[in-house]
Amino acid sequence: MTSPLLWYLNRGTGIVLLVLMTLTTVLGVLATARAFHPSWPRFVTQSLHRALAGTSVLLLTVHVVSAVVDEFVDIRWWQAVIPWGATYKPLYLSLGTLALDVIALVVVSSLLRASLPEKLWRTVHVMSYAAWGLSVVHGLGIGTDASLPWFVLLTWGCVASVGLAAVTRAVGVGRGLVGSSA
Repeated sequence: MTSPLLWYLNRGTGIVLLVLMTLTTVLGVLATARAFHPSWPRFVTQSLHRALAGTSVLLLTVHVVSAVVDEFVDIRWWQAVIPWGATYKPLYLSLGTLALDVIALVVVSSLLRASLPEKLWRTVHVMSYAAWGLSVVHGLGIGTDASLPWFVLLTWGCVASVGLAAVTRAVGVGRGLVGSSA
């Protein structure tokens, strides 16, 4: 099946995912850095982080399914979960696949958090930073809007946001204001 609707759906979900995953990452980094005002309830930050992450996972599912169902570009279902053997832009599709696989691990570990040792959960959860980075490179390499000025600006804004959050956290760790774990 091929349809302009599928292409727009895949393209649109990819762009919105960039923003949502960036917000989720920034919020997660800043929440662990205790960067919010002391009167701001931590459960609000955690709830927002979880809601954004859950929305991202649902949208990611739509993004992957629309890419596989649209026959205009030959992406097989197994190429969406196994990061080798892709025929369409293999490097960038594989990076997206790796990001998807890491996100799946993070989701499963989060659902099982109460049953997992804290250190294991935290280690897996920190891998979401790598998934975010992989997904940014995936979008730059495979996205049809990657060279358009507005998309370049959006991408740089997302990268700068995560970078600023990471610096804020690192400064807090350096000053002993927060723990060094994620």
